[in-house]
Amino acid sequence: MKDPISPLKVSRFLQRHDEAAIGKGITLSIGFDFHEYVAITEATPTKGKTSPVFRPDRSPIMLGEGYWVIGFDKNNEVALVAAARLYNLCQGNLAEHLQSLRFFYADPTKHAHPQDSCICKAPSAGTITGKVAYHGDFWVRRDFRGQGMAAITTGILLGASLAMWAPDFTCALAGRWTIDKRVYDCPHCEPGGSILRLVAEGIQDDDWLIWRTGEEMVRQIDRHN
Repeated sequence: MKDPISPLKVSRFLQRHDEAAIGKGITLSIGFDFHEYVAITEATPTKGKTSPVFRPDRSPIMLGEGYWVIGFDKNNEVALVAAARLYNLCQGNLAEHLQSLRFFYADPTKHAHPQDSCICKAPSAGTITGKVAYHGDFWVRRDFRGQGMAAITTGILLGASLAMWAPDFTCALAGRWTIDKRVYDCPHCEPGGSILRLVAEGIQDDDWLIWRTGEEMVRQIDRHN
């Protein structure tokens, strides 16, 4: 990423989103231990199974290369979760990483089912390289939906990823309905990001690819400030 990053601007950006969450009755916490994250998410009613992308038993994340965000309500109960991790794709691109299943499993030969597959048709996925921050496993409890928590959480992920990694790209995979409802404020999206089948996980998705460049992250924070 070429544009310089102002630590003060990122700090203000994060503070405003943190205050916005507090205004909705949610206290945010950031952590780095994904064993702890999985323990929390598995104990959270109505939250589906955590993606293998963020499960240490399938895809370990080195310290400093991933973090999670959990929001607690006034009763200290989990109201939202999200996670992020960094992929080093300097020797490849996002489309290759997805289709090889290494996006989901550290060792596909060990963990993938023989019938597992991922097809990536999004044209831009082949141009997404370098340091790539993936944002995923997003969930908001039903009673907090429709209140802007997706935008607040996306802002926290954007600011934290920029501060920690200064990535060349951020990306996410999401269902068509999130595009139709404009759930995420992101400048680029394409269909066919991940036509995915993970048999043992019970996953069969056809997600869009959502992404932005590092320079666009910096400009968004500048506009916000």
